[in-house]
Amino acid sequence: MMSYQRVRTQFAFGAADKLREEVDALIVFVREEELLSSQPEGWLHPQVDHLLRSYYAKSIFKAKPQETQVIPTFGFTAGSHAVFIGIGNPPYNTDHLRNAGAAAAKAVERLKAEHVQIRLPQDIVAGACGCDAGQAAQAITEGFLLWLHKRLPRKREHNRRHAVQSVTLLPGSGEPKDSETFRDAWTSGVARGILFAEATGYARDLTNMPGNSLNPQGLAEEAIRLAKRLGLECEIIDESAAAEQGMGSLLAVGQGSKNPPRMIVMEYQGAPEREEVWGLIGKGITFDSGGLSIKKSDEMENMMLDMGGAAAVLGAMHIIGAERPAVNVVAVIPAAENMPSDRSYKPGDVLTTMSGRTIEVIDTDAEGRIVLADAMTTAIRRGATKLIDVATLTYAVIVAFDDHITGAVSNNEVLQQQVLEAGRRTGERIWALPTDDYYFKKLESDAADLKNFDKSSGDAIVAGLFIGVFAEGMPWVHLDIGGTGWLSEDRGCVRKGGTGVMVRTLAELIVSGQ
Repeated sequence: MMSYQRVRTQFAFGAADKLREEVDALIVFVREEELLSSQPEGWLHPQVDHLLRSYYAKSIFKAKPQETQVIPTFGFTAGSHAVFIGIGNPPYNTDHLRNAGAAAAKAVERLKAEHVQIRLPQDIVAGACGCDAGQAAQAITEGFLLWLHKRLPRKREHNRRHAVQSVTLLPGSGEPKDSETFRDAWTSGVARGILFAEATGYARDLTNMPGNSLNPQGLAEEAIRLAKRLGLECEIIDESAAAEQGMGSLLAVGQGSKNPPRMIVMEYQGAPEREEVWGLIGKGITFDSGGLSIKKSDEMENMMLDMGGAAAVLGAMHIIGAERPAVNVVAVIPAAENMPSDRSYKPGDVLTTMSGRTIEVIDTDAEGRIVLADAMTTAIRRGATKLIDVATLTYAVIVAFDDHITGAVSNNEVLQQQVLEAGRRTGERIWALPTDDYYFKKLESDAADLKNFDKSSGDAIVAGLFIGVFAEGMPWVHLDIGGTGWLSEDRGCVRKGGTGVMVRTLAELIVSGQ
């Protein structure tokens, strides 16, 4: 059973003169140029302002991006502490503001504050700093809440995330012109930030679930719960129905486990009169031992992360179902365990996929592309006209980009650019990989239509092109989150463990691009 803790922090955008007596911490976003000014903010007590400026003069605090300085207020102003967060100087993009929000959350977490005010420079409030007011509001809210969402260890003594009860975002002083317009933009931006952070946290919790708690049937049941909550259609194709429909690749990967595979299909219709249907496909290998081509033991303990693509798709559907955009979406998740046993599929086997194409198995640890073959065909048969698959697919993408950037392979430049732009807006970096004819030759097989692995280099590209064969020429983008789907240490607004990467990019692409 999923143990996801929903975001319950109350976020609001308030008037500049609002002051809560119950504030535990006052967060102030500070530009370096403000500290060079001889005119202090009128709402900040002179004693606190003087102390901050003395820190700047002594180079203790320079207001560099994400730099933090905590100063006791000594009762001169609201809260026991004022926390100054450096944001550099404008212009800012949403990444700057998202990371500033995360820096604020880190300080709040250390202080164990429950009621927080965040004071913002006027140009950020007025949307005159490089991004508009709604984008700024969403980014700060996302960064704050994404940082607070960390993996919960399963211990005898129950451990909970730090709970911030309320956050009020306020202009530093005065109100910008046309304040009602900006207030509306900030209110809607905050609401969107909460939704995007909540959906990403949901995907993180799914990815972090250990393999003994989440098998293919468990993932299917979670999809049913999500669909029911959002009012979406959901169908679970079990092993018998999969056999009837010819899903030979999904069944082969899952046959080594006592937990049979499932094909999960979720549908949202927001524009039934349109023929265009987005197809979102997420790899759902709930545990990957490598099968008979077994992994090294020191590479296996985190292999529950191999359903990070499925988690991303479910997280995106969380947002789509809540926002109800005028689009149509079919989400498909091939769920299986890749385990070694006397029933396992073997190197040298030839599999027949749902599309009728055959696959020569070279390496059973290259199972993700195999199950995605049947998932792509399933999405197309359910009406998908353009496709995006998300998968923790290869180690090669880590060699290329470490855990910093998601690799993309596509057959359509227009769709690929739309995906890359959505990633830029959400701060989830994506890099397009080449698709020269040279790489297609690595798919050639003497025994079947194509092989699932080539022992030479370039597997991040070749694996993507393998999946693209099953796009049937429709616009398609593959996103390899083999590196970005899991972090071994905290970074920016992302805690270590499952990252929920691509939830916000997929949602931004589909909800904002409608």
